[in-house]
Amino acid sequence: MDSALSDPHNGSSEAGTPANGTTRPPSTPEGIALAYGSLLLMALLPIFFGALRSVRCARGKSSSDMPETITSRDAARFPIIASCTLLGLYLFFKLFSQEYINLLLSMYFFVLGILALSHTISPFMNKFFPANFPNRQYQLLFTQGSGENKEEIINYEFDTKDLVCLGLSSVVGVWYLLRKHWIANNLFGLAFSLNGVELLHLNNVSTGCILLGGLFIYDIFWVFGTNVMVTVAKSFEAPIKLVFPQDLLEKGLEADNFAMLGLGDIVIPGNCWDLKKNTHTYFYTSFAAYIFGLGLTIFIMHIFKHAQPALLYLVPACIGFPVLVALVKGEVAEMFSYEESNPKDPAAVTESKEESTEASASKRLEKKEK
Repeated sequence: MDSALSDPHNGSSEAGTPANGTTRPPSTPEGIALAYGSLLLMALLPIFFGALRSVRCARGKSSSDMPETITSRDAARFPIIASCTLLGLYLFFKLFSQEYINLLLSMYFFVLGILALSHTISPFMNKFFPANFPNRQYQLLFTQGSGENKEEIINYEFDTKDLVCLGLSSVVGVWYLLRKHWIANNLFGLAFSLNGVELLHLNNVSTGCILLGGLFIYDIFWVFGTNVMVTVAKSFEAPIKLVFPQDLLEKGLEADNFAMLGLGDIVIPGNCWDLKKNTHTYFYTSFAAYIFGLGLTIFIMHIFKHAQPALLYLVPACIGFPVLVALVKGEVAEMFSYEESNPKDPAAVTESKEESTEASASKRLEKKEK
């Protein structure tokens, strides 16, 4: 999991000096501003639209589309799992051929990227299909056993429109696989980020604080304490980061001096905002906090010329800003005690219905008394 904001040069051993020993021209202030402004914009898009789609999904209450809920135990274990994964990748790159590892990873993310991008563009593409489009329904079903012991392994329903979206996404996938172009990388990265914000879900603020707190320590240790994070980010040829060239104005689409932002710095804060859906104040406050935190990361990195753990600045901002607003509004206890019920949980649904019935009975009783 890459979670550092940095501006390393592809294939370089140190900033400004490519691996072949030739000196790379320094980036212009305009190019740097364009690169980091674009990274900030690309980070905001999946957070905003992913949160909107998550809310619509929750309102639809379709059990097959409901987001997976992250528990407090999952949040506490996540930094440990991420650390083991990161260290494992680092050791693999040190012990084995980088070429073969990246080939396997490219094939893996090729499949995942196509599926994620297809799911992302499907709602937008539906608006462009004509009303008389011949849309047929399909079902992919794999079962195990027979008779009463038959068990469904895969049960996926799709239609002709989904197949068109899958075809378009496959074109991007082939482009990425053959060229590793930064635009194709970003299309997959944005799709992964939006799906991560939409499909993963935290149902209370405390879980979000545990997750952010653990990753706060994780990010600082692996960026400042070792060279593991930056090494993996440079070696890992997979769309797990958003990139934008700082020399785009000089070289156009063939530019190769990239600034990068790990997807973890988008998905994790984005999921922690998907709370208190009935109140927009905290979402917009956290949205402003993210802009502030990422902007501060870029500023510090530009001053010290060193890759920065973005969560070092994002976590205090994304927790501190909403808590400050809650203090002003006198809602701190309410904010931390708030827990959104899971529509997939029958107990939660029953409890919600009972509460609704009690409220209706109470209103009728008040009317009779009047």
